[in-house]
Amino acid sequence: MERISMKQTKTPSIRVPQRTCVACRAVKDKRELTRIVKTPEGTIIIDTRGRIAGRGAYLCPSLVCWQAGLESNKLDYVLKTKIAPEERKRLLAEGRSLIGGG
Repeated sequence: MERISMKQTKTPSIRVPQRTCVACRAVKDKRELTRIVKTPEGTIIIDTRGRIAGRGAYLCPSLVCWQAGLESNKLDYVLKTKIAPEERKRLLAEGRSLIGGG
């Protein structure tokens, strides 16, 4: 008797990267969060595409998380830098425009 081998078909599991919001500590899909980057030159910018080289931190798209992350030293700690007050104001204004909070 001939033995017929049947290949098992597996559906490829696509793994979605998870990241943690530095303010509320919620773990979400990477695409749901906004990345803040300290570039190799030392500037702090918002990376909407998630591809800029540098040390990154993530924030939820809520004004509460942006304020908590920028008003405390949480972003300073994660990005391993000291963020100037003017820089914090600029980032909060850019974050508000991104999330539609004014």
